[in-house]
Amino acid sequence: MKRRTLLATPFLLAAPASAQTFPSRPITIQISFPAGGATDVQMRSFAEAASRAFGQQVVIDNRPGGGGTLPAANMRNARPDGYTLAQFALPAIRLPFMQRMSFNPRTDFTPIIHVTGYLFMVCVRTESPYRTWADLVADARRRPGEVKIGNTGANGTPHLTLIELAARENIEVVHVPFRGEGDAVPAVIGGHIDASGTGSGVLQLIADGRLRPLNVWSRNRSPKVPEVPTLTELGYQGMVVTSPYGIVGPLGMDVEIVRRLHDGFRIALNDPAHVATLARLDMPLEYLNSEDYGRFIQTTADYEEARVRRLGLSM
Repeated sequence: MKRRTLLATPFLLAAPASAQTFPSRPITIQISFPAGGATDVQMRSFAEAASRAFGQQVVIDNRPGGGGTLPAANMRNARPDGYTLAQFALPAIRLPFMQRMSFNPRTDFTPIIHVTGYLFMVCVRTESPYRTWADLVADARRRPGEVKIGNTGANGTPHLTLIELAARENIEVVHVPFRGEGDAVPAVIGGHIDASGTGSGVLQLIADGRLRPLNVWSRNRSPKVPEVPTLTELGYQGMVVTSPYGIVGPLGMDVEIVRRLHDGFRIALNDPAHVATLARLDMPLEYLNSEDYGRFIQTTADYEEARVRRLGLSM
């Protein structure tokens, strides 16, 4: 009933684009984080490659805030015509199990393609007295409630992982949420916080000697910072954290439009320029087609729901 009412408004009287001519105008992908971070860099490279594949411009629309859920939430009111899409960040799957949200991650979206995941790490500025992760933990034991560790958004993957690390070490730290990597990193460099969980957008700052990584959260050591240990090497068995994401659209999209989007995005995913961007950011190419991505969302939702209960994070 609500959708019929919306379609009756003058603004939406135009008929939906024909699947046979799709796309006939620019496509917008809303992403969950501000400009300057790894997500923004990767998705803009992906959009440029997709623009070439479709012959139409693919536009990145930064929608930070809401713990990384705003693009997903906005799909509830978007027309299912394929022209407004969302980066489906992991918080959009997790947060509905923590608090009341306007959407259900299992049922309210059309999966299109899975893209990649992050290289996460904890970084400090090079002037920091922390040479290792053990140094930070030891200081937090000496000064409970005083060490400030930033993250890229409240209830996001870095935030929850840092909560779990603190719990495993039985230390009390101050978690400082930012709206993304682009906001958290300057706070570290400026000495406003002691450390931050962040993504691979900081690799150039590490190479330039402005940041020092204390650990990485991938399964194996990063070839970009091979001297830095993984969480598993530091004794945190089972902690491999990559926060994978893909592209979704509103519920009810035409199957032919989904197919065309998938096929164009798959070309973009493997475009040499985009592959080079992934390599520069140390982000894996993790392709899943629409059907497999849909199954991945279901199993990830099951895992995140159980994780929220285990950590007692329901609000």
